[in-house]
Amino acid sequence: MFKHKNICMMSVLASAVALSACQPQKAEPQPEQEKPKAEAPDQSMKLIGDSEELSLSIPNCDGNSCPEITIERLNTNQQFIDSFIDDEILKQLGQILSVEPAQDRMQAAGSEAAAASDAKSELAQVETPKIKLEKQTAPYMQAFIKLDKELKDLNSAQKISLMIKPKILNAELPLATVVLNSSSYLGGAHGSSAQQYYNFDLKAKKLVKLDEIIEPKQKAALDAKAHEAFKVWVMDSKLADSVQEYEQAWKFKRSDNYYLGKDGLILQYAEYEIGPYVVGLPRLTIPYEQLKGILKPQYFPAAGTQPASEAKAAS
Repeated sequence: MFKHKNICMMSVLASAVALSACQPQKAEPQPEQEKPKAEAPDQSMKLIGDSEELSLSIPNCDGNSCPEITIERLNTNQQFIDSFIDDEILKQLGQILSVEPAQDRMQAAGSEAAAASDAKSELAQVETPKIKLEKQTAPYMQAFIKLDKELKDLNSAQKISLMIKPKILNAELPLATVVLNSSSYLGGAHGSSAQQYYNFDLKAKKLVKLDEIIEPKQKAALDAKAHEAFKVWVMDSKLADSVQEYEQAWKFKRSDNYYLGKDGLILQYAEYEIGPYVVGLPRLTIPYEQLKGILKPQYFPAAGTQPASEAKAAS
């Protein structure tokens, strides 16, 4: 009896083993395949960055008449634009401040000596574009501080100031645009301000002038459109009873300082260029619909895209 029970149990166990062997086996977990990394977007056709303020040394001063100076430069992914704007900053400083020739020569000699010393030193600090521009602005800083001292020696309570700051207006196609705002007060009846626009072809890596975006033999047509915009500006601003009367004192001229705005081609003027100081920095807008056949097709705003932003006047 006992032997019979053992045989039955062995039979049941054998059946269970056979049944389990027939069950489908679970597949071993496979290592997860790495997802292909998304390619970084091409940023070479965009102007990406911001302005950075130069570290300028000004003597300690207390009171409401202390001089103020702020100079900023561009620091972007387009080095050719940064270098170009650095040079323009120096040009503007030269127009605003008078640097004595002897002082200029001394600065140049000092820069050459420093460069020679740096070349000999293996541990010399790498000169960044910011540091380079700070060195180049040194003679203008000296002229600015000297002017302030001269005014103080005359018991003047005037507060002199100077500001130069670039700003990106349009970062990509058809043209990358940078505006260089500047303002200064160096004593006298009033201060001065300016807005200069620079338009760049990022593919060709070059500055694009107004004549280059106009169709061949269309300069006269553009001048005519600009003159019409001038007439509208004169009358809307109530600067005279007639355009003819106004042009006896302030003749029309076409500005080459331009950018592609939201509503059309903007022509920017300097102080005293087509009007008295009271009109500030005049700006004429020629709508895009008036520029068909004059402006090259690639410079019209593409359908469904946002054109270049309007520039804000420097405060």
